[in-house]
Amino acid sequence: MKKKTLLSAVLSASLLVGIGATSALAMGGPSGPKVDYQTQGKIGAVKLNPYGFSPLTAIIMNGGYVLKDIKVTIVPKEGGQTISYAVDDQMAKTYAGIPVFGLYPAYKNTVEVSYTKSAVGFKDETVTEKYTITTSGVGLTPSGLLFQEGVPFGKVTVKKVDKEFADRLYLVNNLPGKMPGRSSQATWNNPSGGALEWNDDSFAFIVDTQGEVRWYFDKDKLLDPGNIYKTGIQMGFRQNKDGALTWGYGQRYVKYDLMGREIFNRQLPLAYNDFSHSLDNMQNGHYLLRAASSNTKRPDGKNVRTVRDVIVEVDENGYVVDDWRLFEILDPYRKDIIMTLDQGAVCLNIDASAAGHTLSEAELAEMDKNDQFGDIASTGPGRNWAHVNSVDYDPNDDSIVISSRHQSAMIKIGRDKQVKWIAGAHKGWGEKFKDKLLQPVDSKGNKIVCDDEYSKCPGYLNDEGGFDWTWTQHTAFIIDSKTNKDILYLAAFDNGDARGVEQPALADMKYSRAVIYKIDQNKMTIEQVWEYGKQRGSDWFSAVTSLTEYHDDKDSVVVYSATAGMQFDIAKGVPVGDPAPELLEFKWGAKEPSLQIRFEGTGIGYQAMPISLEKAFNHKK
Repeated sequence: MKKKTLLSAVLSASLLVGIGATSALAMGGPSGPKVDYQTQGKIGAVKLNPYGFSPLTAIIMNGGYVLKDIKVTIVPKEGGQTISYAVDDQMAKTYAGIPVFGLYPAYKNTVEVSYTKSAVGFKDETVTEKYTITTSGVGLTPSGLLFQEGVPFGKVTVKKVDKEFADRLYLVNNLPGKMPGRSSQATWNNPSGGALEWNDDSFAFIVDTQGEVRWYFDKDKLLDPGNIYKTGIQMGFRQNKDGALTWGYGQRYVKYDLMGREIFNRQLPLAYNDFSHSLDNMQNGHYLLRAASSNTKRPDGKNVRTVRDVIVEVDENGYVVDDWRLFEILDPYRKDIIMTLDQGAVCLNIDASAAGHTLSEAELAEMDKNDQFGDIASTGPGRNWAHVNSVDYDPNDDSIVISSRHQSAMIKIGRDKQVKWIAGAHKGWGEKFKDKLLQPVDSKGNKIVCDDEYSKCPGYLNDEGGFDWTWTQHTAFIIDSKTNKDILYLAAFDNGDARGVEQPALADMKYSRAVIYKIDQNKMTIEQVWEYGKQRGSDWFSAVTSLTEYHDDKDSVVVYSATAGMQFDIAKGVPVGDPAPELLEFKWGAKEPSLQIRFEGTGIGYQAMPISLEKAFNHKK
C-alpha cells in the first residue's frame, strides 16, 4: 500500500508541474463528463494540427464563446520574422476558435492573441493573452537520396532581403526524386501510353524571409504509393482568392486550406488521366487542369493514352465544362524542337547518361515502327510531343495561353479551339499557322530582323539586350492587371535548352532567363520588356521546371530557378553538382533582385510563390 501511495503522489506532482500555474485541468468521473484536457487562457484548449495535414498549425478552441475582432501574432525567435494576421468572424466559426498559423517546428512557440468573447448571460470581454504551443520536428519521410541534407527541406540560405519584402512568406514545391518503394511501378496498358510511371516524391512547405520553415503539408498522410489512383507528383500549387490551396497529383486534384482542412479531393474525370504541372484557378471559379486523354483513336486506328496534351475545364463541382485536345488543334508532328532537345534532361526524366544526346530521324521512325508509346520525347499522339507545363485563362477574350515545352512555344487558343497567336521560333510551323506567328519589335514598334526562320534573333547570344524567344520554357503566365483585350503582358521562365533550335558546342554555354513580353494582339507583334539571367550564365541554368510570375500586391516579379547548379559532364555521362534552387523577387523593372534565397539538399525544385495570410483568414477585408 505504501508503494502505491508513493507512486500516486509522484504522478500527481508531475502532472501539476507539467500543466503549470496558468493552466486548468479537470478530470471526468462519477460527477459526470468534464473537460479532461489541458487548457490555457480564458477560452479553451489548444488543438495542434487540427485536421491532420498541417503539423505547424493549431486552433485555440473557442470554449463555447462567440469570438470576434481576432488578431494573432506568432512571437518570432530572436532576430526572426514576426507573423501577424487578423481573423474574421466567418473563419473563427469555421474553425470553432482562433486559427494559429506559422509555428516553428521543434520549438516552444509563444502566440499572442487578442479577441472579444461573448455568450448569452455573460458580459462581452476583450482579452489579450499569450499561449504556449510546443511542436515536434518535421515528420515527413525522407527520400534517402544522397544529396538530401537532414530534414526533407534541406538547407535554406537567405542571401538578401530588402525591407519591402521582409514580411513575405513563400510556398515552395520541390521534388526530391525517385524513392524506391514509394514511386509507382506501373504503366498504363489498356490502351497503352500515358505517363503513369512518372511518379517521384514531392513536398510543399512555406519559408519566411529568415529561411525558417513555418508550414508544411503532410504528404505522407495524403498519398498512398500502393494505389495508382492515390499517388503522384504533387504539382500546380496555386493559392485561390479564398486563401485555400489547389494542386493535383497523378489521377487526382485537390483543394485544402492552410489549416489542412479538406475542401475537396477528387479523381480526374474518367475521360482524362495523368495530371501534372499545372492547375489554373479561373476567374469564374472553374479550374483548368493539364491532363491527357484516357483513350484516343489515332488516324492509324491505334488507341492510345496521350501524354501532357489536353486541357480540361471543370466547374466547382467537378463536372467537365470543356476541353482543348491539343493534338487536334496544333501539329503533333512538328519535330524541330523535339530533335534538338537534350535527352539527358527532358523535364524530370533526368538521365545523365543521355546528356547532350539528341534524337535522330532514325530513332523517331523506330518508335513508329515498334508502336512505342508513353512518356517519351517524340512526335504524334501517345508520345510526349507537346509537354504542356502551364495553362492560364484570359477572360478578356475567353481564351487560354499554354506553355508547350517540346514546341518551345507559348500559344493562345480560343474557346473555338482556334489558334490566336504563337510566341516562338517560326521554324517548322505548317502553312495553317503561318499567320499566327508573332513578329518581334523593339520598344518603338520597329520590326526586329532575325534569321530566315526566325530562330536566332539579336538576343540569341549570351549578352545583354536584344530580343529572344523562350526555349523549353515554363510558366507562360498572363499579368492580369496589366493586360486588356488588345495588349497582353506575359511572364515566362526561359529554361534555354535547344536555344536557337540547336545544342551549343559546349554545355556551359547554356543559360536561362526570366522574361516578360508585351504582345499587341491586334498588330500581332511581341516586344521583350524585361529579362534577367543571361549575366548569371551556366551556374544559374535550369534545364527543367522553374517559374516567373508577377504579383500585384508589391508590383513585383517572383522568379524560381529551380534546378540551378545541376549540370552534367557530357563526356562521362554523370551529373556534376546537385541542384540548388534559387528564389528571387524583383521590383517591377529592376535589374537586380530585392530578395534572394537559396535551397540546398532539397532535390529538384519545381515552383515557388508568395502566400497571403489575409486571403486565408480575413475574407471580409
